[in-house]
Amino acid sequence: MASIRKRFPDLRVLSAKDAASLDRHMAEADVLLAPEFPVDLFDKARRLRWFQCSNAGIDSILPVRDRIGDIVVTNARGIHGEIIADFVMAAITMMHWDFPRFIREQSRKEWHPRDVAPLAERTLGVVGLGSIGAAIAHRGKTTGMTVIGSKRDVTQPIASVDKLFPPNGLAELLQLSDFVVLAVPHVPETTKLIGREQLRLMRRTAFLVNIARGSVLVERELIEELRVGTISGALLDVFEREPLPADNALWTMPNVIVTPHVAGYPSDYATRVFEIFGDNLLRFLEKRPLRNVVDLKRGY
Repeated sequence: MASIRKRFPDLRVLSAKDAASLDRHMAEADVLLAPEFPVDLFDKARRLRWFQCSNAGIDSILPVRDRIGDIVVTNARGIHGEIIADFVMAAITMMHWDFPRFIREQSRKEWHPRDVAPLAERTLGVVGLGSIGAAIAHRGKTTGMTVIGSKRDVTQPIASVDKLFPPNGLAELLQLSDFVVLAVPHVPETTKLIGREQLRLMRRTAFLVNIARGSVLVERELIEELRVGTISGALLDVFEREPLPADNALWTMPNVIVTPHVAGYPSDYATRVFEIFGDNLLRFLEKRPLRNVVDLKRGY
């Protein structure tokens, strides 16, 4: 906040360090910068004209989107793509080579050489081709993989994607992919997008990567299908409940890698957010169009 105060010395900047101070300041705010929208305080936000979400996903505001009126909503789109693509390619490589097995064998001092096909002979399916999904697709293509993907609007081709499917083509994408990456936004249409029926369409040798939201997967059904070998494994960075409860079976499954919702957070995340916010704040004061405006009807 110090950088905002320095750059805009004539503005009154209020910092809410806890729920009580947010409740106290909400009625005074013309602009709100926060990771989530405080829906329970919506009725107090009488002066609010713009909400800058510090995340890419704006699902926190969806419960009141029909009441939002003229409030402009922007997000941090553009920050996450490259770092998440790094994460996804690391995930794909670890699962392709079965690094969890190497680690288990190392702990037992066992020597078991094995051969693996090149990634260039495999197909990557990306479900959701926004800025994050497009970055993942590009990175997969640079390894020589065949890249397919699904998107709501398929009227324009996507760079690095060999075949593009509309949402109703998800089943075919799942059948063709060796690695399926979920990169869709959290909207009603994507809730429980992948469950038992969809998992059983995938190849038994296929792997699933979820960097979207935990709500996109039916977790209980995923666990059941992983146990019987419907697919080979999964790397999950997001979950239905976070932190992941200690008694959740995913923690100890040999064909699952669990990470604590870290894929989209580069070390300079705060700096990048404030670059977007600072530029947008100047635009807001000068009554110019803002960057990263969200279409609330679509939810992204």
